Amino acid sequence: MSMTPLAILQRSMDAMHALLDKAVADMTAEQLNFRPSAGGVSPFFCLWHYTRTEDNVISWVVQRRPTVWLEGGFDRRLGLHRTSQGTGMSEEEASAVVLRDLAAWREYQPRVWRTTADYLGAMDPDEFDRRRVTIKPLPEMSLWDGLFGICLSHGYRHVGEIEYARGVIGLGGLTI
Repeated sequence: MSMTPLAILQRSMDAMHALLDKAVADMTAEQLNFRPSAGGVSPFFCLWHYTRTEDNVISWVVQRRPTVWLEGGFDRRLGLHRTSQGTGMSEEEASAVVLRDLAAWREYQPRVWRTTADYLGAMDPDEFDRRRVTIKPLPEMSLWDGLFGICLSHGYRHVGEIEYARGVIGLGGLTI
C-alpha cells in the first residue's frame, strides 16, 4: 500500500497527538508541574511548549490566522505569556511556566489538534515543495520541513520527555 507524503504526515500527526493525549490523560496538575531535578523542565512545560509551537506553526506561520491560544484567550485563562512558547527561555523563565487550570488546558490541547487536522485535511499537497515558511528562530524552509521537522519530529521528542517524567513520578511509561 503506497501512501502519499500528506497521508503519512496526517497519520503520523494523529498518532503523535494520541501519544501526547495518553501520556497526560491521567496526570494531575501537580504531576504535570513536577520538575525532575534542578535544570530540568516539568512535563507541563514540555507539553505547553510543544502544543504552543504547533499552534503557532499551523495557525500563524502557515495560515496567517490567530492562534487557538489567543483566539480562545488561553493566555489569560492559564495565566501564561501571550506570545511565548518557550523557545530560548532561561531556566528561571521555564520554571515559571506552571499549570494552574487543568480544565482549561484540556480544552486548549484538543483544539490545537483539530486545527492541525483540519488544515492538513484541506491542504494542497503541492504546497510541501512550492511553499516556503520561516519558523523563528530558524531560517526559511520548505513547508514540508516545517511540518515534518518542527511539528511531527519535535512532538515525538516531547512525548519521550513526558514519558520519562511519568516514570520518575512513578506513573510508568506508555510503551512498557
